[in-house]
Amino acid sequence: MEATNLDEIDIRILRELRQDGRMSAADLSQKVGLSATPVIRRLKRLEKSGVITGYVALIDEAALGYAMSIFVSVKLDKQVEEALQSFETAILQFPEVVDCWLMTGNRDYLLRIATSGLKEFEELMIDRLVKIKSVASIESSIPLRRVKSGISRMP
Repeated sequence: MEATNLDEIDIRILRELRQDGRMSAADLSQKVGLSATPVIRRLKRLEKSGVITGYVALIDEAALGYAMSIFVSVKLDKQVEEALQSFETAILQFPEVVDCWLMTGNRDYLLRIATSGLKEFEELMIDRLVKIKSVASIESSIPLRRVKSGISRMP
């Protein structure tokens, strides 16, 4: 489904679910002004088309002891398929790496790492990250505070 095929009710359904993904079909139908049956049909269509990709619980990393986020830019020694695949396979094994993006520009990857503090980050860097074959350089940045947080952009 393309975004242009979403009508106002679809958009209202998505906005409501973004606020509360556990909302019942009955509550959702009341919020968007339709009966439960058409809301359920629309949900199934949005899921089948890939607009809704899943339902998750949002977890406070700090409450689990991972109060520090660190952004790490990684440059590989060469940007060939083998090096990219090798790096990506290695990164999948690191639970501290919450997000990993292949980038354009002068860095190849951008990672968001969640750790309990600088000691855990240092261990990750020295013991594992710098030892990944083809990593040429790493640059890290520590955010001071989050200014805006979002899950996805909405129409």
